[in-house]
Amino acid sequence: MAVKDECMSKIKQETKPWIKRCGRLGYFAFGGVFILLGILACMTAAGAGSAKDSSGALHVLSRMPYGPIFLLLIGVGLTGYVIWMVLSAFKDTEGHGTSRRGLSRRMGNLFSAAVYGTIAWKALRFVFAQGGGSTSEQTWSAYVLAQPFGQWLTGLTGAGFVLFAIVQFVKGIRASFMKEFDTSKMNKQMICIAKNTGRAGNIARAIIFSAIGYFLIKTAMTADPDDTRGFDGALAELAQQPHGKWILSMLAFGLILYGIYAIMKGIYQYMTWKK
Repeated sequence: MAVKDECMSKIKQETKPWIKRCGRLGYFAFGGVFILLGILACMTAAGAGSAKDSSGALHVLSRMPYGPIFLLLIGVGLTGYVIWMVLSAFKDTEGHGTSRRGLSRRMGNLFSAAVYGTIAWKALRFVFAQGGGSTSEQTWSAYVLAQPFGQWLTGLTGAGFVLFAIVQFVKGIRASFMKEFDTSKMNKQMICIAKNTGRAGNIARAIIFSAIGYFLIKTAMTADPDDTRGFDGALAELAQQPHGKWILSMLAFGLILYGIYAIMKGIYQYMTWKK
């Protein structure tokens, strides 16, 4: 243990403060986006609106009082999160290692950087370019299907979403994410909140991502881009199932809890940068 503590102390001395600030600010914005998605999904379950993906949520926020200010904070914050994810992929800032599992998680962080980099760009575009719209999932799917091996690419993407969902579900059940927290700086109440919000949030995300993966695989099999569903479409489809509004309400609550969990990661997660 003494050797391990000494090694961790040495790593922490190599941590660059601006990188840690980017990562923590990024997790705050990341959590805020999921809280917003959860609130909009709650509104949908109550019949007060329609479920939206990140782009729809940003559009709603842009119309609210002080919305552009919040969008600016989300855009800048998610940019920090993207920087952190890229560094995690190439510099192993989260300590995943070079095992097969560790490398796969680092590649997953690179994928997350691409996804949330797009959301950050859209948020800043709403602020500085007054919106500008976004490409729908169906348009994107139609473009991919028109390419050589487009059906295979779509199907593999769907399989990737399903695989990611399984990993998230197992992560939520086992609460394995807790090893990423510096629990020495947390009291029992904070540890309990992090564990419970992380479990519920990761399971909720797993259900939604598995639905997205299913619709992508269906799109690949039928070659019909209208079968594609994004975040909003997956929620809408789940809402149409028996007891759908109850299911959607639970998922919405799970998304809000995931947002809280992400904010707690921003406060308490280990952040190391290995040279």
